[in-house]
Amino acid sequence: MLGGLVTSVMLMKSDMPAGQAAPDEEGTPVSVKIRERLTAAKKRFNANDNIAAFIEPGELEKLLDEVESKMQGVLDSLVIDTVGDHNTQNTARRVAKMYLNEVFKGRYVPGPSITEFPNAEHLNELIIVGPITVRSACSHHFCPVIGQLWIGVMPNEHTNVIGLSKYARLAEWIMGRPQIQEEAVVQLADLIQQKTRPDGLAIVMEASHFCMGWRGVKDMDSKMINSVMRGVFLKDPNLRREFLSLIPKKSSS
Repeated sequence: MLGGLVTSVMLMKSDMPAGQAAPDEEGTPVSVKIRERLTAAKKRFNANDNIAAFIEPGELEKLLDEVESKMQGVLDSLVIDTVGDHNTQNTARRVAKMYLNEVFKGRYVPGPSITEFPNAEHLNELIIVGPITVRSACSHHFCPVIGQLWIGVMPNEHTNVIGLSKYARLAEWIMGRPQIQEEAVVQLADLIQQKTRPDGLAIVMEASHFCMGWRGVKDMDSKMINSVMRGVFLKDPNLRREFLSLIPKKSSS
């Protein structure tokens, strides 16, 4: 009798529809647990939000299994034979790892550790960092967004000084989420301003959007350029012109 019961349970497990969330040992999908914590804390979890503080140790691995299961369901609904097609046999796992561990990593891990130093020499001249190559994905179609950005900082005696590579790390963390370019640049400006407290901050970003080049109008040459100006860059037109003049002509890139 016991053997028959075990066999029935095993059959039920194997008959689970593809794409159904894989529950943990308590029967609740880990995504539901994370969502419940966010909701209880009244925290937003939009595509471009970081939710690392609400993910407990070990849950990211379980979330990876769950996303793989859901992605397999997508492939099945696209009528792709992932059993017989050797090219797509592990595609569900590869896509899950790509989303959680690479292109959307900025949602699921804490921000990079940034060492800040006091402005001991009272530097007060314009600093420009760039071009920094950035990679993201539009939150409308999950198509790649790839481009460059330039950061201008006008320090004061109270400004925290950070290493040049740290600007790139902060940009990678912000861009590693489904984004729209306009919001991404504002998020990055807020973060750099919080870390460095400068008199002025300027960011210019230029990017190609594959949601225009790969689909829709299929225009491969179109790019988007936007900027954020804070503090003295916003108030002083001469400083703003200096910053923009020192950026290489973007049309030549």
